[in-house]
Amino acid sequence: MAIRFLALSIENEFDVLAARQRARDIAAICGFALQDQARVSTSVSELARNVYNYAGKGRIEYSIEGATVPQLLKIVIEDKGPGIPHIKQVLSGGYQSPTGMGLGVIGAKRLMDRFDITTNSGGTTITLHKFLPATAPLLTPAMVGSSISGLSELAPNISLSEVQHQNRELLRTLDELNARQKELLSLTQELEDTNRGVVALYAELDEKASHLRRADELKSRFLSNMSHEFRTPLNSIRALAKLLLDRMDGELTTEQEVQVQYILKGAVSLSDLVNDLLDIAKIEAGKTEIKPTTFYVSEMISALRGMLKPLLVSNKLALNFTLPEEDIELFQDEPKISQILRNFISNSLKFTEVGSIDVSVSIANDQCVTFSVKDSGLGIAPEYLELIFEEFSQVENRLQKGVKGTGLGLPLCKNLATLLKGKVAVESTLGEGSTFSVTVPAYYKVINPVEEVVPALTVADDRLPVMIIEDEAYEQLLYERYLADSEFRVVPARSLREANTLWGQVRPAAVLLDILLKGEDSWRWLADLKQDEQRNAVPVIIASSVEDERKGLALGADAYFHKPLLKADLLASLRQLLGMQRDDTPAALTRALAPEAGTLAEDSATPRQKGAQ
Repeated sequence: MAIRFLALSIENEFDVLAARQRARDIAAICGFALQDQARVSTSVSELARNVYNYAGKGRIEYSIEGATVPQLLKIVIEDKGPGIPHIKQVLSGGYQSPTGMGLGVIGAKRLMDRFDITTNSGGTTITLHKFLPATAPLLTPAMVGSSISGLSELAPNISLSEVQHQNRELLRTLDELNARQKELLSLTQELEDTNRGVVALYAELDEKASHLRRADELKSRFLSNMSHEFRTPLNSIRALAKLLLDRMDGELTTEQEVQVQYILKGAVSLSDLVNDLLDIAKIEAGKTEIKPTTFYVSEMISALRGMLKPLLVSNKLALNFTLPEEDIELFQDEPKISQILRNFISNSLKFTEVGSIDVSVSIANDQCVTFSVKDSGLGIAPEYLELIFEEFSQVENRLQKGVKGTGLGLPLCKNLATLLKGKVAVESTLGEGSTFSVTVPAYYKVINPVEEVVPALTVADDRLPVMIIEDEAYEQLLYERYLADSEFRVVPARSLREANTLWGQVRPAAVLLDILLKGEDSWRWLADLKQDEQRNAVPVIIASSVEDERKGLALGADAYFHKPLLKADLLASLRQLLGMQRDDTPAALTRALAPEAGTLAEDSATPRQKGAQ
């Protein structure tokens, strides 16, 4: 409920000064700093003087709105005068009056957090709101009553007192301006010095970046060229070693056979290293092409099973493949996904002595598929989980000497997954095993720059956009389900910053706002929104666990619900605020908007909005 401070009549010049002084006293009780006290008292003084000059007499009332912090100081100024003509021009700041009429109105609007005015031939009512400081205590009726009773009587020479007080405020303001001017000059000099240093630093960074780009290009070119050059002699060494082992040119002694096997083994290891280097160099150079085709997961897994089963050399180790009950069809680069899985499985075979290696496939969501390789091997310590995806990095373990490896397999998997618009992940417990996984889109979208310039509209684009400002994922999902089969579509925003960014891309027909957003002031955002002439016509529905409906409505919210918000309440509120019926068609809904997409037309305003106009 509202907590009333006091009410004053405005009938003469003395009452105007009294209204100003009481405004300053009440602002001090509310905990406002001196500068904000001056803003509140100045706004009240200007509006009260307008009442006296143009209406003859009126009334002003001070109260507190809100049961939670931050509360609102509410000031209502009303009269029974002839009203303010040209109110729209006055509020836009474009009205010129020889008497100065309107200057107090626009000045008060700028100094307060929220400003509402209703004016006609029967009189004018102006409502001002200002947020109490964050450090101010929660005011109760008892505290307000005690504070008001402690106020001193108005002095007989109030005019002189107010002039002296205004002079003190002016001197204090001039002192602050002087200090800020000196500080600004100092900062300007410091910024000039800093800018010179930054310019020099940027020049140096550009030079170094140019050197790095050239070095990176040279490295990629060297790896690509040299890898090809290495392949020919390595293939020759492998072929000749096999010829010797096959006794094509005569028998070998036992010692010669061992030495030739070492030569062949070294050539194979070096050949694998060259192949991995060539793949990584091609990816870095942007020469690796993605060739998506349609295939079934079961067919790819079947080929992997036949390829890798022969690598099992111990009965103590099992290689298991698990597929979903329904086969999955993908439009992806099958060879590259298969290469990633082969690397994962090969690593597991190297570092798993006993137990099992389980390969599984699951649907991550409606658009992605996850392939996982889980083993019961040595495991990896947490501090090494990021290191293993860096080139030439290997984790020391007791099986390291008995297996071959280049430290390029996992980095290659990571790069390939990125090319496929996916990602790799690892979970591991030392001594218990590891799980490597890759998640890729089920459909690899081939981008055509010409076609992407103007995206085609879908049926859902005809529905009215409703911005849902909610940081909890499950709440967003709930509202999406609520509106899925309705005439509305969801524009999700997880924060106020994201909401402001999205507003520039799509103008919502309505907003559903949660008050308790992480680290953000939703009350202030609502007040700013309703003060913005470009956006204040968009209705706002609050759905929050904060029970402070009066404050929400005072700041301009069009509806207020306590969570959980039901589907029927949400749809009914949206349709009522937008002036629509249930059987409206998308075309009719589109006509309910202004010529600019998403902007409400004047005749679709709610009764409350029309009254405000």
